[in-house]
Amino acid sequence: MSATTDRPSLRIVPFRAPTARLALKTVSTSRGPLDGAWWPHSRDLTHELSALADVLDPLSGRITRIAVNATYWPAVPSRIPVNGHVVRVGWFTTELDPHKIMLLSHTTGSWNLLVIPPETNAPAAARLMAAASDSASPPTTASALMAAEHALHGGSMTALDQDSEERWEDGDDTSSYRAASDRPCRLITANPGSPDKARSRVR
Repeated sequence: MSATTDRPSLRIVPFRAPTARLALKTVSTSRGPLDGAWWPHSRDLTHELSALADVLDPLSGRITRIAVNATYWPAVPSRIPVNGHVVRVGWFTTELDPHKIMLLSHTTGSWNLLVIPPETNAPAAARLMAAASDSASPPTTASALMAAEHALHGGSMTALDQDSEERWEDGDDTSSYRAASDRPCRLITANPGSPDKARSRVR
């Protein structure tokens, strides 16, 4: 007697990484200290960096190196896979703003992005992404934007470090941040790892 089974046949389901949450300044503008903002989904830097670089790689030419500040990341990989090649990752504790990441490429030179903590709520993240990618606002640093958001909205942020809070003293002008955070921003909406080209839309 032959045995039979009702088990369904196995099928392969393609894995799609979460969309990288990214806002960039237009390439035609003078970008200043920041080129935009990145809001990772978690503090798993190996996974998050691969997803981010997969999006920027076709936009800016091959990403060659990545520099991060290790302050808020529990583990920093030395290398990550990106679009079929390997990218080296370097970490710093004092030379790089703790709220910034830098990605180097052959064509654009570098992308300098504000890193919004994964735990940040959606309204605060939207304001920070708009401010960091606004080409009309005065040049500012990543930590200054974090401090301005905290000064204006306080409890709406999470995981803010004490250094950023202390740098924004009472009486500092937050009007430029308020104006920039209300403007539309260029959001990158492509899924990393998909064959589709990265595209953008205006919020």
